[in-house]
Amino acid sequence: MDFIVSVFVGTSTKPVSGTKGGNVTLTCESEDREITHISLFHQSKNIPVCENEECESGRAFKKGSCDIIIKDLIFSDAGKYILRVHYTNTPEPQMEYHLQIHDDISVKKGEPLKLDVLLSNADKVERNSSEGWTEVWTRGHGVNSDRLTDHDGNLIINEFTANDTGTYRVLDSEGETLITVSVTGERTSVDDFKECSSLKYRVHKSGHPYVKFP
Repeated sequence: MDFIVSVFVGTSTKPVSGTKGGNVTLTCESEDREITHISLFHQSKNIPVCENEECESGRAFKKGSCDIIIKDLIFSDAGKYILRVHYTNTPEPQMEYHLQIHDDISVKKGEPLKLDVLLSNADKVERNSSEGWTEVWTRGHGVNSDRLTDHDGNLIINEFTANDTGTYRVLDSEGETLITVSVTGERTSVDDFKECSSLKYRVHKSGHPYVKFP
């Protein structure tokens, strides 16, 4: 799925939303007149921008006069972007964006859940529960449970349970959301067996003569 955000010169930072694996468009809305080149920065690092989608040297490319498309989004793409449009003999306008990335994950109970969300600009990770948002990881302190570990940029739930389902969000030091992940639990063969056994027991107790099971 592609997302487009329009940012006008002179405005404050604008939010941009994208889905992991999808594309996002940063629309510059600058005048198409004598543009010499454009510059894109993410976390103070210069991002190479290809002239078209066929370029194989990166995932950011130009569309139209100065719109930027970032394709095949990954979590580390989240955060602040600065776009500068350079004109001949004219001060360069600067536009700022904040990119938030979302993903959906389904996990079987008892299996480990690995979330590669501990970015260099991540300050904390929270989970939405019945009590609201609660911290599960903070920079400088690590995880808040023996069931969790952090390793090499990953937040790991060692044995996933139904209580671990919900939405997880990653915030930067300014409280801006970088990543949201919706986690659901998959049914296992054990769940199906228990449900089938329970149904057989209820039918047996009711004495219904017309229900047959394999």
